Amino acid sequence: MSPFEAKRIERCYSDETASGDDQRGPFERDRDRILYSSAFHRLAGITQIVRAGELDIFHTRQQHTYKVAQIGRRLAEYRIREQSTEAARHGLHPEVVEAACLAHDLGHPPFGHAAETELDLIVRDPTLAGGASDDAASDGYEGNAQTFRILTNLAVRYSKNEPGLDLTRATLAATLKYPWLRDTRTTEEGGDEKKRSKWSAYVSEERTFRWAREHCYGDHKSAEAELMDWADDIAYSVHDLEDFHRVGIIPWSEILSAEARESIIAGALKTWKKDPNHPPTAQRRLQQALDRVQRKMVMFPAVTKQVYNGAREQRRQLRNFTSQLIGPYVRAIKLTGDTNGPAVSIDQDAADEVRLLKHFARHYVIGLPALHAQQYGQKKIIRDLFSIFLNEGKKGDFKLFPARLRYIWEDNHQDKPARLAADCVASLTENEAYQLHGRLTGSNSGLVLDPIVR
Repeated sequence: MSPFEAKRIERCYSDETASGDDQRGPFERDRDRILYSSAFHRLAGITQIVRAGELDIFHTRQQHTYKVAQIGRRLAEYRIREQSTEAARHGLHPEVVEAACLAHDLGHPPFGHAAETELDLIVRDPTLAGGASDDAASDGYEGNAQTFRILTNLAVRYSKNEPGLDLTRATLAATLKYPWLRDTRTTEEGGDEKKRSKWSAYVSEERTFRWAREHCYGDHKSAEAELMDWADDIAYSVHDLEDFHRVGIIPWSEILSAEARESIIAGALKTWKKDPNHPPTAQRRLQQALDRVQRKMVMFPAVTKQVYNGAREQRRQLRNFTSQLIGPYVRAIKLTGDTNGPAVSIDQDAADEVRLLKHFARHYVIGLPALHAQQYGQKKIIRDLFSIFLNEGKKGDFKLFPARLRYIWEDNHQDKPARLAADCVASLTENEAYQLHGRLTGSNSGLVLDPIVR
């Protein structure tokens, strides 16, 4: 075994459960630990785009994650077959990619990105939720960083002296979609805007973050993290659109029309321009991507011209349509073979098409007024629960806390109170958040014998 390979399979703590008769390799154990964790189980009750449980037809965050994991594994297997030399140089392993895909959304709080934004606001400024300024954690809240905190700190497997799931260095590095800490400086102060908006670890986990990244170069993602990220983009851009096609929200006739072309391009371009590194050719590339997507769509009239009712031919064409999209996207990514720079390259046409498909979801679904109204109420629930956990936790009075949440404060008392209050909120499913909020605010007392959070 090379020093590089030996470093990748190291764990933070001694792995006492790995006896000599365990048939699994170290990365297989990582994958299984994530799959059977409470944090993964919780994802069945978390929003993908529409609130979990609203209609059976919509993906939950867990169903989305299974599809990301399937795509991610196929990406890795295909690259190993096609680029064995480069794959060996990066140490690419399908189990690591699948494990990272299974883990990638563990940190999403109840109610999705609306709640994530709200938590980031009140963790940085707890006075907005009735706390004190010295309760604040300056690096706020981010779902990816919360994922890393769960894997390395909050998840329960061993004693409190060995927190988290004790995963290998390679698997932890593969979960780091934005492999840096948050830059809390403003642009005027010399801050990096990219590192202000997205990051993958909090200061509280900095030591473990540095350890996990020892075999990586600069700010570049590991090859396995790159494949996880691309798998997530594919699943989001294709499978989520499939849900909204089924309920009639995506107007394919409009997308195919000449009249809507300009507004579609303008909307996607506006989002792309938020990236300071967007290319000067962005508009032309989006126009060409729309042409290609439209050419693929017209081959499936049962998808683009009929109101979906579940008829056999509609389902057949929908399956073929999504397969025609996903297949080329899986083949669009290649390993660079460079361990001192970006680990992968993605075909420009495929990346542009995925960007455009993601815009359809943002424009036609996330912009719905009813969804915004729903999120307005959900953010109030998040803020109220945060305030209660913060104020009661600071007093050391845990009578109101479900038993499952008390250890967060008891085992992590060195962390800022706002961080611990956010941990409690983010540990809930959406149904638990609704019910617990009703009980704690007196609007719905529930049953005395029902602990709500188990």
